[in-house]
Amino acid sequence: MKFKPATLLLALIAVAATPAFAQNVATVNGKAIPAAQMEAAVKQAAAQGQPDSPQLREMIKKSLIGREVLMQEATKQGVAANKEVKDALEQARQDIIIRALLVDYVKKNPVSDAEIKAAYDQFKAGKGEKEYHARHILVKTEKEATDIIAKLKGGAKFEELAKASQDPGSAANGGDLDWAAPGNYVKPFADAMVALKDGQITDKPVQSQFGYHVIKLEGTRAAKVPTLEEIKSQIAESLTQRKVAAYRDQLVAKAKVQ
Repeated sequence: MKFKPATLLLALIAVAATPAFAQNVATVNGKAIPAAQMEAAVKQAAAQGQPDSPQLREMIKKSLIGREVLMQEATKQGVAANKEVKDALEQARQDIIIRALLVDYVKKNPVSDAEIKAAYDQFKAGKGEKEYHARHILVKTEKEATDIIAKLKGGAKFEELAKASQDPGSAANGGDLDWAAPGNYVKPFADAMVALKDGQITDKPVQSQFGYHVIKLEGTRAAKVPTLEEIKSQIAESLTQRKVAAYRDQLVAKAKVQ
């Protein structure tokens, strides 16, 4: 079969054009949306647990087209020239660059297994041998605390009086602080708590920087310490954050700030 020169030319143009169309998801008012944007969105969706599918790709395609239409309209209206938009874009630009810097720093300065083990040993030592299940009522003045102790001795229920506690984290739960090691509390509170017997209430107000406490010890038990493997990822994350903070502080210390 023979092609006429004109027909052959058109066929070659069509073949040459095919890869270019394949590289785009769609064209909006003459502006191409690269297929790379589609693949990036699919990859992000997969990271969030959404499997790749024709339905997902169609949804992403509609979203990309919608975004392009809005961007074109925003450009037409000169939205990017707005000062607030410029400031927001600059902030976003800085955030992206700083994030990239810190990610690179962490890659070059990873937390070692030895550092994780040392942090775990310190955590384990801080847990102590016992955990305490305590309740407390926090008030502003010593007189308020003394009055509460008198009411408790008179038969009032601790859980009811705790509703008026100044500690929003425990007031609604009858002052319940759950199980914790003494090291989780400020020293005056911890010292008073460990001196109590199970079921006992402090006979005098306990003062801390937060106010005056009335403490009830519900019980004690042997400390439950998670294994290194159970909390290794949390320790690594915490140490990484510390490294990043130290790196930032080091740079700030070297900078000429006036």
